[in-house]
Amino acid sequence: MNLNKFNNPNTTVSSPINWYAIYTKARAEKKVYERLSLNGFNAYLPLVTSLRKWSDRKKKIVSPLISSYVFVNIHKDSLYDALKIKGTSGLLRYLGKPAIIRDYEIENLQILMNDIEQVSLLKNEKFEKGEAVEVIKGPFTGLIAQSVCIQGKYRIIVEIEAMGSKLAVNIPLAFVKKRITLHN
Repeated sequence: MNLNKFNNPNTTVSSPINWYAIYTKARAEKKVYERLSLNGFNAYLPLVTSLRKWSDRKKKIVSPLISSYVFVNIHKDSLYDALKIKGTSGLLRYLGKPAIIRDYEIENLQILMNDIEQVSLLKNEKFEKGEAVEVIKGPFTGLIAQSVCIQGKYRIIVEIEAMGSKLAVNIPLAFVKKRITLHN
C-alpha cells in the first residue's frame, strides 16, 4: 500500500457524501431550496399542497412537509459553503456535530410523497377526556364530538350524542383537532 498519498499535503482525502438538514429562516424553505439548486447543490424539499379556506375564497397552498428544513446531499467539507446561502440559519446537529440524515430516510420521504394524501404529520397535541374535538380529515370530516379516551399514542375514541343515543368512533389522532366549544 502506498502511504505517500496520505502524507502529501497537495492530496486531499474527501469526506463521503451524506444528506444533511439545513435549518432555514421562517418561511424561507422554497427560496433556500432554489438558491441551493442554482448554486449546484443537490437539495431536496418535500412539498405538500393543501386547500386553505377563508370566508371569501379558497386557495391551494404549497408548503414544506417539514417546516424550516431543506435537505442537502453533499460532502461534509462543503457544508459551510451551503450555509452561506441567503436564508439559511443553521444546521441540524447531533451531539455537537452535523447530523447525518440516512439515505433510506430521504428515500422514505420520497416514497411517502408519492401518495401524500395518506400521510399526516402528527402534532404533539394532547387530548383530555371530555374535551371537545372536531374531525378535520377522513370520512368523518366536520364531525364535532367529545373525547372519551386515547387508544395508545395514535388513536382517539370520540363520543357523539344524537337523539339520546351515544355512539363511539375510533379515529386517528392526526385526523382531529381541539375545539374551544362543542357547539359553534
